[in-house]
Amino acid sequence: MTLLDRARTGITDEIRYISDKEGIDAEVIRSLLCKGEIVILQNNSKRAEPVGVGRMLSTKVNVNVGTSTSSSSLEEEVEKARVGVESGADTVMDLSTGGDLDLIRQSILRAVKTPVGTVPIYQAACKHTSIADISSDEMFNALRKHCKDGVDFVTVHAGVNRKSLEALRSSNRMLGVVSRGGAITAAWMLQNDSENPFYSEFDYLLEILSEYDVVASLGDGMRPGCIDDSSDRPEFTELITIGELVERCRRAGVQSMVEGPGHVPLDEIETSVKAMKYLSNGAPVYLLGPLVTDLAPGYDHFTAAIGGAIAGIHGADFLCVTTPSEHLALPNREDIRNGVIVTRIAAHAIDLVKEGQRERARRMDREIAKARRDLNWQRQLELAIDPEHARRIHSRSKESDVCSICGDLCAIKTMNETDSL
Repeated sequence: MTLLDRARTGITDEIRYISDKEGIDAEVIRSLLCKGEIVILQNNSKRAEPVGVGRMLSTKVNVNVGTSTSSSSLEEEVEKARVGVESGADTVMDLSTGGDLDLIRQSILRAVKTPVGTVPIYQAACKHTSIADISSDEMFNALRKHCKDGVDFVTVHAGVNRKSLEALRSSNRMLGVVSRGGAITAAWMLQNDSENPFYSEFDYLLEILSEYDVVASLGDGMRPGCIDDSSDRPEFTELITIGELVERCRRAGVQSMVEGPGHVPLDEIETSVKAMKYLSNGAPVYLLGPLVTDLAPGYDHFTAAIGGAIAGIHGADFLCVTTPSEHLALPNREDIRNGVIVTRIAAHAIDLVKEGQRERARRMDREIAKARRDLNWQRQLELAIDPEHARRIHSRSKESDVCSICGDLCAIKTMNETDSL
């Protein structure tokens, strides 16, 4: 039985673990899990500690690592996975496409105790020089291999089907398909004049996920890749299909979440997220960004964090790290760290207003505010999201009890020394 099957009969150990960790009543978590509004990421191999994603739970952060066809250092990617987790990421995705993919994935799975996700179609595609030569068996074999190795969630672009391709053909998109998995799927369909196997044989896909209790992350293959393409027909055509697939997952006892939505201007984020929630009947929403402008290469960890924070106000549950190297190069160790920290700031900003997390998140802010009031620098730095960075900057202050912005004219010090209030 899958976790979802077991939860339908009572509170499980995994639910109790999440309840204790999140400070939410176990029966509430069980109810939301059964409705599909929460997922718990943990392969039935129990390699990783479970992580809950969804309504009332703290906003989670995922970091992507992985080799490319241009760079394939196993050691570097394993180190980046470690750095991401040490910097506070809740999960890791291995998106490798270069080198020994099995060894890289298995090494990352051994290196971290957090849930790990993958995109299995990458491995199927890497075996061939022509995408058209991939067989449907190879797609499903890669999926099964990843699940058997112990991955906890997989991205499958099952919503890229003939309908969404037709919507793409009739659109005037500037950048077409920018999702790597979506592009592989679309190219395979077009070159073979055939339906997407992950869509046409979705029941078989569910059998594999059910066997290993792996969460389906329904990928946004038609997400907009620039502001000009946002909120268009291809995106929403795919999303309607994804909503139907979410229901099929639930009936099969498979947990699922929904990915989206790419590059979106500020005034369209609410519509995108609420549409995802509505069409999936409340499934957890997993976002890369959304990036709110196309003009910031080198700073897209900020454009994504801005979009992610706004998306969280309207229901996003899971933020995927965008690094400073997005659109430019394979991220290095420092890019990973910077991306995770900025994304964690956005996640905490969401929790400050999120049902179920508001009081706990505000308690954290209240503690650092008290430390500032008391000019307790050690405590302030301990409570910072990035204590190391905060300490490094504060070390430039030469004053012992105040920082060097105001010096002895520090407003807090002045008022602390005044007895009239």
